[in-house]
Amino acid sequence: MYLDDAGAAPVFPEAAAARAGSPWANPSSPHQAGQAARAALDSARDRAAFALGVSQAELAFCASGTEAVNLAVLGAGRRLPEGRSLVTWAGEHQAVLGAARELELEGKPVVILPTDRRGLADLSLVPAEAGLISLGLANNELGTVQPVAQVAALAQARRALLHLDCCQGPRWLRPPLELVDLASFSGAKLGAGPGGLLYGRQEVRLEPLVYGGPQEWGRRAGREDVGSALAVAAALSICAERRGEEVERIADLSDRLLAALNDAGGELTGGEPRLPNYATAVFSQRRGEDLLLALDGAGIAASSGSACASGSLDPSHVLLAAGYTLEAALGSLRLTAGYETTATEVDCAVETLRRVLRR
Repeated sequence: MYLDDAGAAPVFPEAAAARAGSPWANPSSPHQAGQAARAALDSARDRAAFALGVSQAELAFCASGTEAVNLAVLGAGRRLPEGRSLVTWAGEHQAVLGAARELELEGKPVVILPTDRRGLADLSLVPAEAGLISLGLANNELGTVQPVAQVAALAQARRALLHLDCCQGPRWLRPPLELVDLASFSGAKLGAGPGGLLYGRQEVRLEPLVYGGPQEWGRRAGREDVGSALAVAAALSICAERRGEEVERIADLSDRLLAALNDAGGELTGGEPRLPNYATAVFSQRRGEDLLLALDGAGIAASSGSACASGSLDPSHVLLAAGYTLEAALGSLRLTAGYETTATEVDCAVETLRRVLRR
């Protein structure tokens, strides 16, 4: 049973078919095969733009969500005027924090602010000299939905750019791209498999991460991966069509998972507003790795902390930023349902959780 939808959503069959049927040629080649690839890439951009409600010229396909985040944070951060800073929060994804650390090493001012117990961004400390603000649509580990509208108002008041990390959340929420300057998306978390996408208003100038040809409006040099672009566009379209009908059903299932975690002695984490598919908790007397092994042996695929940090014994930086103790952070458990999750599966999961977590 797969309850790790937030780590990597199962690939939609339509997205897999789009990738498998993609043209093989280089879209920049003038011959017929190359032009067929160009037409397919253009159709992917058209479909993604329609799903997001933006212009085709504002979208650049990337290899992953991490690359899209880095292109936004480093690409805009390296062009900040003297005295303007990058501002983000300690509970953001490591892709954001890693890019922030790199900017700091390059001599750019960086401000990393605290979050509250729910993982919500503290807006009261955003400095007046902010030039680029990077915020997640929803917290990757806790599912807490961030106050994007309020942050957008702050950014506008400070004449700062706003980057929205949309790698987590678009399967359940419409990304409010009309409020932001940059937004990054992950194919793996959309249900597309490998791939990524960066939205950037046409007026925003970015320093490329990769230099070479003029592909992707000059924002990302190199041959485009047509298959990934088609898959990402298909997944975005499916999410836009299905998210409304799925939210209530999945929220009911997640409530049952939250109750099971609570009944088993876990301390529930995160808070409202929350993505509807999240059920997270910490077990202070247990280790996340032990919990995952026990659940996996019982047929449940879950996660402890961020999937990007799998294999690491380090505590969740998100929980530490939210004020949890080291002991609690080491015992985190994240269960996330998806479009494919059924009530019968959750019934089985609840019984398994009760049996395994009470040992």
